[in-house]
Amino acid sequence: MNPIIQTLKDNNVNDQKIAEVFQALTDNPLAAMGTIQSLGIPEEELKLLMMSVMTNPELIKQAVEELQLDFSKVEAAKAKLQESQTLDS
Repeated sequence: MNPIIQTLKDNNVNDQKIAEVFQALTDNPLAAMGTIQSLGIPEEELKLLMMSVMTNPELIKQAVEELQLDFSKVEAAKAKLQESQTLDS
């Protein structure tokens, strides 16, 4: 099992909330940190989790695949946002 998912499950985070966390991580990793911090994970485990998320983005991709989530719409929206920001510059 993906170590991020395992940490969340070990801290009694339900599957729906886990899916929300990974949607946020896929959409905006920095903003997702606030979501992760609000889950009530003990500080030491939270630090390790945050380090895993920030230093190994491949874990996020693996978790999304493991959870069988489809973030293609999120990715499309993100690309559109980046395109509009480029046009505004």
